[in-house]
This record gives sequence, C-alpha cells and structure tokens, in this order.
Amino acid sequence: MADDAQDQCLSRDRLPRHVAIVMDGNGRWAQQRSMIRTAGHREGAKAVRRIVKACSERGIEVLTLFAFSSENWRRPRPEVELLMNLFVTTLRSEIRRLDVANVRLRFIGDYRAFSATLQSYIAKAERRTAQNTGLTLVVAVNYGGRWDIVQACRRVAEEVEAGRMQPDDITADLIQRHIGLADLPEPDLFIRTGGEQRISNFLLWQLAYTELYFTDQLWPDFDAADLDAACTAFACRQRRFGQTSEQVTEVFHA
Repeated sequence: MADDAQDQCLSRDRLPRHVAIVMDGNGRWAQQRSMIRTAGHREGAKAVRRIVKACSERGIEVLTLFAFSSENWRRPRPEVELLMNLFVTTLRSEIRRLDVANVRLRFIGDYRAFSATLQSYIAKAERRTAQNTGLTLVVAVNYGGRWDIVQACRRVAEEVEAGRMQPDDITADLIQRHIGLADLPEPDLFIRTGGEQRISNFLLWQLAYTELYFTDQLWPDFDAADLDAACTAFACRQRRFGQTSEQVTEVFHA
C-alpha cells in the first residue's frame, strides 16, 4: 500500500523544478572504511555525476549543490587544499561531459579567495555552457547564505547612496533581485545527506518556503533511488504558502 501511495503522488507530475542539496558525509564515509577523509571527497565527486544525470533524466530544471561553504576554510589545511585541487580537476574533466549533456553550469559565491587558475576555470565553464538549455547546475563555492543577503543589501545601499532611490523604496522584492539565483525559480526541495538536520547557512533567503528532506545516507552512497525517495516525499506534501489546506485544495481541483 505504501508503494501505491508513493506512485500516486509521483503520477501527479509534481516533481520539484529546483532541488538544492547539502552534500554531507564524505569524511565519515571514508572513516567508516578506514580510509583518509580525502578519499571520501573523491568518491563524493562520483555521486555528483550520478545525481546530475538523474536530475537531467527526470526533467528537473535546476540542481544547486553546496560544494564549499565560507565556513569550510576552517577545516585542516591539507583537506582544504585537496578540495581546491579536486575542484579544478573535476572542472577540467567534466566540463566537456556537461556541455555534451546540454547542462548549463553556474556558480554562486565569493570567488575572490580562490586562485587565479580556479577563477579562470569557473569563468570558462560558465561561458562554454551558457547557451545550453537542459538542466541548470548551480555550484555554490565559498558561499554562505548570510554573505548572500549582505552582498544584496550592499548593492541596494549603493543605490540609495547614489540618490537613485529612497530608503522607503526598499522592499523584499527589491532585495530579491540582488540575491544569488534571482533569475531562477526558488528551490522547491532541499535535501541534506549524512544524518544532520540543519541548513548550515545555505540559501537562507531562497529556502523560505522550501520543503526540507533529511536522510542518513552519506553523500558518496546517494544515488538515483535516494533522489526518487526524496522527490516522492516532496510530491506527497501539500505546499500551502501561507494559505489554508482548503484553499490549496480548491486551487488544485479548479
């Protein structure tokens, strides 16, 4: 009966347009296998490839991955250096594959802390895939939700200082236009792997009405079946956006 209920939810064509994922558990995956933590990050890169393919096949429009947070600089230096090197290596090896698969690659975050080489690869990857019309893959690097809101407020403050608007002109819609991913639909589904149940400063503005889904599965083990389970849970929920259940039901049946 449970499987029938899940199939019914998915049959309503209610898959999320935009999925955002905190890819947690790489280090623990390696430790459980008596491997060094960095081996988990390499295995996690393979999971990224699987989930990008799965999202493309299911018609999901946007996939946003939290690859490196602004707080991750606090990790041991060797691990940070490996993450940077893995980032460059992955970009070099995957960009052609993504381009052929019609994936558009985008990055959000403060790149200024990265090497000139990495910044160059980021720019080249975005340019090469800019005209692709399939899945939009957003990679959040040196990103934090609070940073995102602050940088948006700074841009608005510059407009006020220049006399192009007054403080009373500032609205949520105005700030939204300066927030990262303002040109994309907001996330419908947030997934965090690894068993932790927190947002960890990821897309704080954008997740205001997002459905949250937490799983104990460690990121290197996360696959298409796990994605389907998350999407099924999402499809079976009623999203009210401040309305009553009765109002939503009336709209759904209209």
